[in-house]
Amino acid sequence: MLGKERQVEKMSTQSVRTRVGKYELGRTLGEGTFAKVKSARNTVTGEDVAIKIINKEKILKHKMVKQIKREISTMKLIKHPNVVQLYEVMASKTNIYIVLEFVTGGELFDKIFRQGKLKEDEARKYFQQLINAVDYCHSRQVYHRDLKPENLLLDAEENLKVSDFGLSALPQQFREDGLLHTTCGTPNYVAPEVLNDKGYQGATADLWSCGVILYVLMAGYLPFDEQNLMTLYKKIHKADFTCPAWFSSGARKLISRILEPNPQKRITIREILENDWFKKGYKPARFSEEGSINLDDIDAVFDDRLENLVKEEKETKPVTMNAFELISRSQGLNLSNLFEKQKGLAKRETRFTSKHPAKEIISKIEETAKPLGFNIEKKNYKMKLQGEKSGRKGHLSVATEVFEVAPALFMVEVRKAGGDTLEFHKFYNNLSTGIKDIVWKSEVNMGDKSVPQE
Repeated sequence: MLGKERQVEKMSTQSVRTRVGKYELGRTLGEGTFAKVKSARNTVTGEDVAIKIINKEKILKHKMVKQIKREISTMKLIKHPNVVQLYEVMASKTNIYIVLEFVTGGELFDKIFRQGKLKEDEARKYFQQLINAVDYCHSRQVYHRDLKPENLLLDAEENLKVSDFGLSALPQQFREDGLLHTTCGTPNYVAPEVLNDKGYQGATADLWSCGVILYVLMAGYLPFDEQNLMTLYKKIHKADFTCPAWFSSGARKLISRILEPNPQKRITIREILENDWFKKGYKPARFSEEGSINLDDIDAVFDDRLENLVKEEKETKPVTMNAFELISRSQGLNLSNLFEKQKGLAKRETRFTSKHPAKEIISKIEETAKPLGFNIEKKNYKMKLQGEKSGRKGHLSVATEVFEVAPALFMVEVRKAGGDTLEFHKFYNNLSTGIKDIVWKSEVNMGDKSVPQE
């Protein structure tokens, strides 16, 4: 029997599930200012999906309807194996639901952060898949405008998937001069002509970003990286960078032709496809083109007529006994390694296990995070940490939750809810030092003083 204290700490034996149409919503995978992404299951087919949930009131208040329509239109136009697929769009009275392919391998950014530079053949494979996707998007007159490793996901087979078309441009956004004029994207990956504010071609600007990504894959760091924005822009305008000694001659030449500051002289995708370095081991994407694509339902999600709306239903049901509970009933089995380097749960997150009481875990995280400059909100066994200072992509926001997976064994999930991914990794490294005393170390890894990380 559990004591009174343990009974208080015991997680509820019931959970509230939300069902939207035929989809049962699961855990939150990511959060932004106007939307959150949750895992979900199609109750008809059993297929796992990701659902982007956008609050209608917020986007109307901030006049973002055109932007959301553009994002949905873009993803419906693109049907390619190296692009995250949009399955369908639904709406309730309060939310818009974008049902997406569930990509389980995490961000390419995380792979680079953990591993450092990639081997040339591996970097080339990802670059080939990126060019395949970008070439197809451009053939549909869709320009991404924010290509970077954080927006490149990996599936279970380590194939690249381009995501996040929130800044994409469609043909109707071009002005009379045939050029785009909105400065957007992440500064380190942005082409010099975008920064000039004199108009630019979406295709050549995307290609510059691809060149920066190839450099990062092979070097493990950025070609242009300065704290001072003006210094950064000057280096980008001059293409002031140096290739590391380990780059092959073929890779150096190709990167130099892509990172050409004059867009008129920059290599084209057609020329890249004929490049000897690029062609090594190249496998063109194989897929079947679908017929005409109907965009009529995009307007329907902003129409409040009842026949266009799906029901949001909440139901309370017992938590299903999971593998951890079953394993914990057998003596001598060690669970700690199950939480190290798990794939496919969510991007930008990490987990660790602890045998300390749940309240003590929460207190220790709070005690460690406050001196790092975070404001803290607590609700039961969940915490939200909000950075006081604004970083490269606004304030870093971190969500934590404690789960009881077996008697006297807890799993703690720490994930980025908003802000910059690199800043999240730095935060977690600092957090790891402060909470190391509560992390469970098995006999296998007792000599390892680091906190298990994904």
